[in-house]
Amino acid sequence: MNAKQVAGYRAAEFVKDGMTIGLGTGSTAYYAIEKIGEMVSGGLQVRAIATSNASEELAKKYNIPLISASEVDHLDLAIDGADEINPQMELIKGGGGALLREKLVAMHSDKFIVIADSSKVVASLGQFKLPIEIVPFTYEWTLKLLRNRYAVPFEMRKNGDDLYVTDNGNYIVDAAFGMIESPATLAEELKAITGVVEHGLFVGITDTVIIGFEDGRTEINEK
Repeated sequence: MNAKQVAGYRAAEFVKDGMTIGLGTGSTAYYAIEKIGEMVSGGLQVRAIATSNASEELAKKYNIPLISASEVDHLDLAIDGADEINPQMELIKGGGGALLREKLVAMHSDKFIVIADSSKVVASLGQFKLPIEIVPFTYEWTLKLLRNRYAVPFEMRKNGDDLYVTDNGNYIVDAAFGMIESPATLAEELKAITGVVEHGLFVGITDTVIIGFEDGRTEINEK
């Protein structure tokens, strides 16, 4: 198994019979969903909410029962990956474009488990560009507001020649902040900008981090 698979499979062990769970998005979350699917085929009873259309299709492939948010008011746990993780278990997420749904699911889960390989562990957040989801309407104005507020490069995410569109119908701006000294402060500032729907800073949300290594080891850190 590779490091991502090791982490994903280990996280699946936290899923117990009767739970309602959140399924993350991305290459590491893929392995968690795969393992949960195997467990379902073996008799595990769970219900799930997926954080993206891609994860929803994967869940259907593995016969994991899906529900809507109207059927529950919280989740027992959610499992998802991260683009960066600092020692305080603060994250940058959104490289896969699902940051809004991922944050909604994470914040409504009793336990949020983050899985990654060791390359995602950093001393300070910010080397990975920070995704910021913005509404399409007058997006040029929102982009100008961001550029006027922060003297860092901002780039509209593309899908080929077209602007990238999230599952929610929004656009994403990727911001090269460099080292982010105070993720909590930046998180609050960005949410206060009209036109910004959400951003990829996950602060004070993570309960457990599982890091996978190529030699098959896992390292688990709890809040």
